[in-house]
Amino acid sequence: MANNDWWKSSIGYIIYPESFCDSNGDGVGDLGGIIEKLDYLSALGANLLWIGPIFDSPMDDNGYDVRDFYKINPLYGTVDDLKTLLHKAHEKGIKVLLDLPINHTSDEHAWFKKALEDPSSPERGYYYFLKGKREGDRLLPPNNWAGFFSTSAWENIPGTDDFYLHLFTKKMPDVRWDNPELREKFYEIARYYLDLGADGFRIDAMAHIAKDTSWSDSALVNPNGGPVLDPSKFSNRAEMFGYLNEFNEKVFSKYACLTIGEAGGSIQPKESLKLVAHEGGPLNMVFNFDTVWNNGNFDSIDKKDEDIWTDLFQLRFNFMHWYEALHDKADMPLYWCNHDHPRVLSQYGSTAYRNESAKMLFQTLLFMYGTPFIYNGDEIGMSNANYASLDDFSFDRCAVNAIEDFKKRGYDEQTIIHYMNRTSRINARTPMQWDRSENAGFTKGKPHIKINDNYLQGVNVMDEMCDPYSILNFFQYAIGLRKNPIYNDAVNNGPLQWVDPNHPDVLAYLHDGATKLMVISNFRPYTVYFTFYYDIKDVLLHNYEGVILNDHVITLRPYESFLLLVR
Repeated sequence: MANNDWWKSSIGYIIYPESFCDSNGDGVGDLGGIIEKLDYLSALGANLLWIGPIFDSPMDDNGYDVRDFYKINPLYGTVDDLKTLLHKAHEKGIKVLLDLPINHTSDEHAWFKKALEDPSSPERGYYYFLKGKREGDRLLPPNNWAGFFSTSAWENIPGTDDFYLHLFTKKMPDVRWDNPELREKFYEIARYYLDLGADGFRIDAMAHIAKDTSWSDSALVNPNGGPVLDPSKFSNRAEMFGYLNEFNEKVFSKYACLTIGEAGGSIQPKESLKLVAHEGGPLNMVFNFDTVWNNGNFDSIDKKDEDIWTDLFQLRFNFMHWYEALHDKADMPLYWCNHDHPRVLSQYGSTAYRNESAKMLFQTLLFMYGTPFIYNGDEIGMSNANYASLDDFSFDRCAVNAIEDFKKRGYDEQTIIHYMNRTSRINARTPMQWDRSENAGFTKGKPHIKINDNYLQGVNVMDEMCDPYSILNFFQYAIGLRKNPIYNDAVNNGPLQWVDPNHPDVLAYLHDGATKLMVISNFRPYTVYFTFYYDIKDVLLHNYEGVILNDHVITLRPYESFLLLVR
């Protein structure tokens, strides 16, 4: 790895490009829109952008199905637009990560088309093709594996007994990383964008590039019948580490770049050190999903809203589990959600306490060990969708497949709509809300997806810019504190420990170094009490007015949060 750790003092910002800002009025966000908002991002304090997939794509899975890695999706612009974005971002001191899908291509990619056209071609060896199983007159997939989109992981090639593997949609065939020629193709792609000026990559679906090539059935059982989702067959397998070591040796180590792998939810912290250790790790950081669903919301269609409750014991365990394994050996990112998850305000906060809970959640995350990432819209308190029709979810293949599955299992339409509004990844993909003008200032055309109408109630950038007590202005001030070299050093180097780790309602932690920073956060929509035996030197940040402290007990109002300098 290059001896360069600029990300330790960076504030990341995640942009979902098609829903961020539309500069040409076609209803889809684009690179021009991002360029227009660089001043806004710089003023917020963000100096590291992760931009979602922008390569040429038929958009079966919103750009993660790449048709041509060397072209920019015309919906978003051109290579020249990307060059302009990189140049202007760098002028403002902002680094840019591109989203690089490496587990699959589109079925419209030239490699896959050639593989189908000529079974003797080298491209045939870029993908997984297996014969199906014959049971009488029935042709069955090679095994019982399911993919991530609620279907079999195998698709039959019409007129043959052959199937190809796809862990995502059937238009996204998985590529074979055990093929050295295929690996070289991806190394060339990465070099191209690094030479163009990109500062690194968020490496999509990295966890799945190695498969169990015995192709044996999973021993797990799908309680609803049908194929089985078994990550052990294709997630974070031993061969993956070798592939990524080679990627680093041949590409990443030659550049002062940042690489963050999507490791998913099945990798363990100590295992991740083989990927991200300061000494010998091929990547700089990995995103995991361990702190995303700690409220029982995942796969919760049979639960009522009141059953969705943030489990602070599990949340504390997951944060500390990673911290204890990595803090003196590796760097780690911090984030509540991305484009594949519900909005954090709706997950762990409350729309009834939008202002208080949005501030609390950001403050809680911002001062933990690691590089924090804001998902676009969190800085104004954007929340989950409020759709009334299943048709509103139709542009997302993952949602469509899930809805079809729920219908087959007998769930009524209103139950499915309610569940999708609570859990769907579409919640993170509604357009960014810039002002109160038509379409929330996102586009002058017809939006590609329905906008959450709460932008008319003040959940937008312009209204919040004008309110000194807004969520947006709180984020900006908090980021300024986090970037302060004294506090940044305390966060990165001051040992982290929980305070009162058995409290059911309050998450509190201390950086116990030369500068002692403490965060105390109430995760509940009601008043709670917290015993406190430290001397307060200064209240650095607080989302309410006044401190209620009597006889060593702090009264915490709904979602109240403190950042304290203590002794």
